[in-house]
Amino acid sequence: MSSPEQREWFANDVQPHEPALRAYLLRRFPDVPDHDDLIQDSFVRTLRARERGRHAIGKAYLFATVRNAAIDWLRRRRAKPAEPLPADEQVPALDPAAAIPEQCDQEQRLAAAADAILCLPGRCREVMRLRYVDGLDTRDIASRLGITPETVRVQLFKGVQACIQHFEREGLIDTRATARKP
Repeated sequence: MSSPEQREWFANDVQPHEPALRAYLLRRFPDVPDHDDLIQDSFVRTLRARERGRHAIGKAYLFATVRNAAIDWLRRRRAKPAEPLPADEQVPALDPAAAIPEQCDQEQRLAAAADAILCLPGRCREVMRLRYVDGLDTRDIASRLGITPETVRVQLFKGVQACIQHFEREGLIDTRATARKP
């Protein structure tokens, strides 16, 4: 944060939500050990989004960001069960820095996808979340939301198109270059 305007915006529009974010995390994600880290990470993501020109960031964006951070933490924990190594086995030396670029790249991609989905209208965002986060199929989404499967397909199409446009605006993809290739 460099400008006085940004500091004022953060102090007035973001930081006052910290107690509510903390209470939300305690209630919704009591197993996550460090709520402070998730809140700080959400603040950083919010500031970055504002720096990229998203000036309509509000309470809903902040809560969605902290929720996504908590879900990411839970997924990482579930995906990597701890297995103790036998004491008598030789373990080859590993270069821990080798996987860091790939991990950072994946985290940036996930953050960009979350930003794109958060920009969608309510129903479209919900359909995209149910499909790509919860893994539900078209019929399950339609049943859960009380809409037709065709409406689900239309919302998914619109959501994907809007996400592509978001990625283009953010400079993450250039579909013009790939469209020109034979």
